[in-house]
Amino acid sequence: MTVEELLVYGKQFIHSEHAKILLASLLNKNSLELLNCLNQLVEQDVENTYKQAVQAIKEGKPLQYVLGKTSFYGREFIVNENVLIPRFETEQLVEETIKLIKENFSLPIKVLDIGSGSGNIGITLKKELDNIKVTMTDISKEALKVANENKNNLDVDIELVESNLFENINNKYDVIISNPPYLRKEEEIEQIVKDNEPHIALFAENEGLYFYEEILKQVENYTNDKYLIAFEIGYTQKEQVVKLANKYLKNIKIYTKQDLALKDRMIFILKNE
Repeated sequence: MTVEELLVYGKQFIHSEHAKILLASLLNKNSLELLNCLNQLVEQDVENTYKQAVQAIKEGKPLQYVLGKTSFYGREFIVNENVLIPRFETEQLVEETIKLIKENFSLPIKVLDIGSGSGNIGITLKKELDNIKVTMTDISKEALKVANENKNNLDVDIELVESNLFENINNKYDVIISNPPYLRKEEEIEQIVKDNEPHIALFAENEGLYFYEEILKQVENYTNDKYLIAFEIGYTQKEQVVKLANKYLKNIKIYTKQDLALKDRMIFILKNE
């Protein structure tokens, strides 16, 4: 079959843009290059792989897991069913954290990424900021394998620690960042997310607030006198997380930020010396 014939085939079953992205990836081309070679014959093994992948997407598997990769902050990250698929809101979390680090700290600094998943947050911070030391933790061995692959592929020097929150952490940090599980157990979410992404990284006890409270009540044992804590949150959780921060921490400044849909999705807690 030709490129055009395969695209026509794929578009019968899945979104046309997904059909295009999938075939472009298998042919190691971008979407524009794909349109310039519509009459090109595709090798049989690639055709077979494409049709199998189309079927997987049709049956509800996310495109990113089918491809085995996704883009985050302009870089390619490996993803699979052991880690969450990074979202745009998390890119905003990273962007704002970089801004606050530049405004409030003199490098070098030490950064702890709790619940790192694919490593997209910690690795991006390391790539974007000179002279920082990053430690990434996760309770999942399988997630840490993915993070290690991404660390090696993107050529960064980062420490990986298997840890349940601070359990295996012995150092103090200037910045602690986390996108923890924050969905309520009974919360309704998209079926494709519920059926594919790891529930350990999605759902939390205490109305989704468990990990924020656990981090905040322990965090000053693992921070320097001046610190920044950066959280991604659920869009209904701002007031509760702010309340927890004020319950466990003193002499802090709290900043909140909305995503592009104008929903409260990020909280930043800054303490000066």
